[in-house]
Amino acid sequence: MKVVMGAGGNERMPGEKEFFLELKNLFPKVTFEFADTIDLQKNAIQDADVFYGWPVSEVFNAANRLRWVHIPATGIERISEVPELVTGDVTLTNARGHHAPPMADHVIGMMLILAHRWKQLIEDQKNHKWEDLKYYGNQEGLQGRTVGIVSFGDIGMHVAQRVHSFGMNVYAIDKHEKLPSPYVHEIWGMDRLDDLLVISDWLIISSPLTPETTGLIDKDKLAMLKDGARVIVISRGGIVDEEALIDNLKSGHVGGAGFDAIQQEPLDVDSPLWDMDNVVLTPHISSAIPEMFEGRREIFRENLKRFLASEQLLFVCDKQSGY
Repeated sequence: MKVVMGAGGNERMPGEKEFFLELKNLFPKVTFEFADTIDLQKNAIQDADVFYGWPVSEVFNAANRLRWVHIPATGIERISEVPELVTGDVTLTNARGHHAPPMADHVIGMMLILAHRWKQLIEDQKNHKWEDLKYYGNQEGLQGRTVGIVSFGDIGMHVAQRVHSFGMNVYAIDKHEKLPSPYVHEIWGMDRLDDLLVISDWLIISSPLTPETTGLIDKDKLAMLKDGARVIVISRGGIVDEEALIDNLKSGHVGGAGFDAIQQEPLDVDSPLWDMDNVVLTPHISSAIPEMFEGRREIFRENLKRFLASEQLLFVCDKQSGY
């Protein structure tokens, strides 16, 4: 049985080569091959049973007996570039769950930066300015404000738990029926997106990127938000129309925004988002704590044990739905 470790430099995940060596010791009867370039992967996958990483189309189509692809991440939208994987019978799993707590922490950080004007405060500190009066009445509390969460999956649930502790009112929408949560007033279907928008002081985008969510929050939807509402994009770019959001940030209809995910990454150096006082930007790193990487590796260890024992794998993806 052969496993190709193809993530490596493509995923820029720390410790991948060390993980490769660990797996060789844990599973001595399995052949592991580390392949971090397309050419190496095309050669290695030909007699492989398992591929760990993101196989591009030319790599996937070079396989002769592949049975399982494991993506060491949560979002799987890139499989749309490999239609043979989407429509074929190769099992696809991902590494969900461990990303959500740090991403929810990141949302709270962005909210506090925007509400308490931390960007300006840090600039004052750098410039040795003690200008207390300019902040009097120009900051905002979180208690009593309404948070709308778009998709109540792992990220949304952890965000709800955290903002609830701030005394915020939480509502959410989701494609699937969800059990009631002690942290959420109501969880509605996607058909009530408009209702969510009109009540939200803070709109949190925590959806996977799928054909259904691409462009979901467009110009017309943004217009439904309260004047001064804030938008946090924590899951994927492409769900919110960024040009329309920039227009709303400039006009003041949207009071601020936080982005850890952008439609085109890295963000263009000429984007106006870089220089907007009411925008917080981070380079898609909200989940990147050591515990997240180790948690994802533990999922693969467990799934490899199951695969060798012909048992049901954890976190099998719905390739047609895109998550």
